[in-house]
Amino acid sequence: MIMLTTGPAEIHDEKLLTLREEIERKTGKTPEQLYEEREKRVRDAIELKEPDKVPLWIIPEPGKMSGLPQSAAYYDPVAWKEAIRNATLAFEPDLAMAGFGTSGLAWESLDVKNRLWPGGPLPPDYEYQFVEGEYMKEDEYDLFLSDPSDFVVRYYLPRIYGALAPLSKLPPLSQMFGSFEFILTLFASPEFEQLARSLSKAAKELLDYRQAAGNAQEELALLGFPAFSHLGGVGGAPFDTLSSFFRGMKGSMVDMFRNPEKLLRACDMLLEQRIATALPADPEKRGNPKRVGLPLWRGDKVFMSDEQFRRFYWPGLKKAMLTSIELGFVPMPFFEAHFGDRLECLLELPKGKVVALVDHSDVIRAKEILDGHTCIIGTAPYSLKYASPQESADYYKNLIKACGKGGGFMLNIHFPDKVTTEDLKTMIDSIREYGTY
Repeated sequence: MIMLTTGPAEIHDEKLLTLREEIERKTGKTPEQLYEEREKRVRDAIELKEPDKVPLWIIPEPGKMSGLPQSAAYYDPVAWKEAIRNATLAFEPDLAMAGFGTSGLAWESLDVKNRLWPGGPLPPDYEYQFVEGEYMKEDEYDLFLSDPSDFVVRYYLPRIYGALAPLSKLPPLSQMFGSFEFILTLFASPEFEQLARSLSKAAKELLDYRQAAGNAQEELALLGFPAFSHLGGVGGAPFDTLSSFFRGMKGSMVDMFRNPEKLLRACDMLLEQRIATALPADPEKRGNPKRVGLPLWRGDKVFMSDEQFRRFYWPGLKKAMLTSIELGFVPMPFFEAHFGDRLECLLELPKGKVVALVDHSDVIRAKEILDGHTCIIGTAPYSLKYASPQESADYYKNLIKACGKGGGFMLNIHFPDKVTTEDLKTMIDSIREYGTY
């Protein structure tokens, strides 16, 4: 077996070794040199400097390139990882994503209720869907606030995992101290025996999946591609967590009027729990600064008014990002809908310590608001999926022209549909060349 030492790791994968050699022959540089070039490009943009080029974050569709259905991300991790690797090598992004799902077989064993995935409840080539619901009822706030662990075990988990339904028959967790024996007979029942079998099967399926997938992001790094996002920090807006995972959109909208104080208390509790378990970024590990992606979705103008945004959404998000910054991370909030002038809130955060991913309709306005203070990543409208490569390239070049001057700008590239890989490469190369400072 061939082994190669690169920093702290040894490479045992012969395919990976071959690809590293090919990269060095093609570029005249080692993957480590290319990795640091890309990291510096991104680092300069975050720090509001002009890098040598506008950094590109590219989200290819590996399944389409390799002829795989979307279900492969959940049921064939080896093939899916190979497809991600091929797409990354083809388009050479400055920031790369492994883009995995999780084990579809594990989810089947758990009888997941709040997610739909390709190859499971959905057709093999359909997109993953999240199913919102009031998994915490309006009259359960007091239980949640007084004993969140008890609520999660006896109420929440049985509602989102069919296999865990028997947990609803447990007595309150606070009553289990002193004498556990009085509930032992519960575990001898057929339904708890089935629960144990389901958990065991799900755990084995997940372990098998993870072993097959390996560390895909680290393998991309060994080929010279930094990760878009790292693990860590304290997450995004607690209002998003409460509204999507517990109360649902309808429930949380009603709560802003009927139960505003309990809603705020619950958001504060969720955030404090995250902060209590958060760890500082490790500067000795690959990739600095450590970036953490934060998808956001409830704070836009369609869902809440400016007054509600300032009361229910922004305080928790601000505290979460400030804490992540203190821990050594760079938060990358993704404003998935139209936030508009609400982006001015980011001026309350430290300069050069945040990256704002903004919806396509906000890009130029975001640059006007945040110029010289916060790096932004510009995105494209969904309609570009139906454009030609030239039309897409023109759109991104116009964004660079409008927003790229002075640095502090990156691009998130989406691909048009039904276009050859070669045409896409040509499109990316033209954007990359245009974005040279």
